[in-house]
Amino acid sequence: MFKITRRGALQGAAGLLAMPALVEKANAQSAFDWKLARGEKLEVSLTANPRSVILIQNQKEFEELTGIKVGAEQIPEQQHRQKFAIEFSTGRPSFDVVGISLHVNKRQVGRAKWCADVRPMIADASITSPDFDFADFTPGAVAYSTQPDGRMDTLPEFADPWFMYYNKDLLAAKNIAVPKTFDELYTAAKALTDPSKQVYGFVGRGLRNANVVLWTSFLLGTQQMDTIDSNMKLITDTPDAVWAAEMYAKLMRECAPPGSIGFNWNECQTSFMQGRAAFWIDGPGFAAPLEDPKRSRVAGKTGYAVAPAGPANHHGALFGNGFGISEMSSPARKKAAWLYLQWATGKVNQARYLAGGAGAPARQSAFRNEQAIRGGVFPPDYVKTLGEALAIARPGLPEIVPVTEFRDTIGAGLTNLIGGADAATELRKATEAFRPVLEASERAT
Repeated sequence: MFKITRRGALQGAAGLLAMPALVEKANAQSAFDWKLARGEKLEVSLTANPRSVILIQNQKEFEELTGIKVGAEQIPEQQHRQKFAIEFSTGRPSFDVVGISLHVNKRQVGRAKWCADVRPMIADASITSPDFDFADFTPGAVAYSTQPDGRMDTLPEFADPWFMYYNKDLLAAKNIAVPKTFDELYTAAKALTDPSKQVYGFVGRGLRNANVVLWTSFLLGTQQMDTIDSNMKLITDTPDAVWAAEMYAKLMRECAPPGSIGFNWNECQTSFMQGRAAFWIDGPGFAAPLEDPKRSRVAGKTGYAVAPAGPANHHGALFGNGFGISEMSSPARKKAAWLYLQWATGKVNQARYLAGGAGAPARQSAFRNEQAIRGGVFPPDYVKTLGEALAIARPGLPEIVPVTEFRDTIGAGLTNLIGGADAATELRKATEAFRPVLEASERAT
């Protein structure tokens, strides 16, 4: 079990949007009743993060609404992925609802058919609230939750579109505009780098495995965009892939702080928070400490912008989570689980996510919720940028089973680039090393 202690903003968000007049009967004409599974007991397995905190803090609301008792646990991300995979493989999982990192486990879960297809549930008016409003989910999030065969075996929870943080004061001091392209980013970062003052133009993930998602952020701006083609063949040593790797290497070698070869998101956040970096491309969930004046030198001085455009396209990397219903659960528990998913991904909880700085909601309505925006912990330009980033987002990792091995192998080559290795050579070696792993995985389907 994992307990998050960052209470201030999250508890504020939990209280900001008390469940409105969500009545037991959705309306007088509907056959739907929130109490249709009254008396059931539901087990929910969540990844430990601020969103899970919000759901657990407000769980009593669901229990009172439905008459269903919920046992919910939240487990650190890596342990959670291992736990649910092991339990599913035994055929006797201890949970009915599970949170799934789609950028890591989508293909694994889909191939094994561990989770139920929610499309028939959405279409069944007797078990789906008339207020559910499936059309409110962003198209990108829906696509992420849908398997190649058309099954929708998770319901979108949140999307994590990468964007760019920038230090307003550093840019203003040299009259530098917010870059619109990666070439402009490199030029601006180079101009802002001053090691004598311990100020650097860029900070990014250099640690093996973690660095791959920064490289794919650059790749999304090329004509190629993907690391796997439509036939599930690896394409990570093409000219576009090399261009993205060279852009990564230039920024990390020439514009990033010393030691960045070992940086993950935490070290990047610390450097930016101390005012030592002008630009940082990463996920939106790291903004809360930056806006905390007790911890950050850049509180109120942080700007937000969508990821720059590449030479052929303008996309930002997308990651995200969905909620699945165990296919092994009884019909009665599946029905109770579907009610939980409707509540957990409902408009109220999605607005709570936004207000609490817990990431980008999967629903569009959250970005129009003035109460959530006004009562949130971030400035309006953060919310605006989040919406813009979602509009241009594409998956930042390939939808394959050996995602971790992919990140380890390609990541090793990218790490070597920071030390001065040749991009084309490193990508060719990494591609040759990973190709048989991918092919073996595909043969197992």
